[in-house]
Amino acid sequence: MPVLPAPGAPTHELGGARFTSLATPSRGSTDTSVWSVELAAGTPGASHRLTREEVFVVLDGCAEVLLDGERSTAGPGDAIVVPPGVPFALAAVGEAPLRAVCCLPVGGQAQLPDGAPFTPPWAR
Repeated sequence: MPVLPAPGAPTHELGGARFTSLATPSRGSTDTSVWSVELAAGTPGASHRLTREEVFVVLDGCAEVLLDGERSTAGPGDAIVVPPGVPFALAAVGEAPLRAVCCLPVGGQAQLPDGAPFTPPWAR
């Protein structure tokens, strides 16, 4: 199916984050998983690593990016490229929620500092 209708509501919630699976293997894509994420204002980032490159495109709000110990900010239209194996955290800063679209190759996994790699449910 070339057009995957947008879900009517977020498909996963975790703390102050809401994820909406857009194009994932369970929805019909085969090579790339795409989802939107919304972080409530003030939501802190959770440090993790990825097994494949992940790209975020900020739609609204302001992101604080911690990538391999270096802090930076990203706003609407900015792309955040996260290399594999690098410690990473994304936080919503400012008064507004952070909204972004994320892309990760199918098979890419996340790894929390104390755990084994896992596939986020919103990327399946």
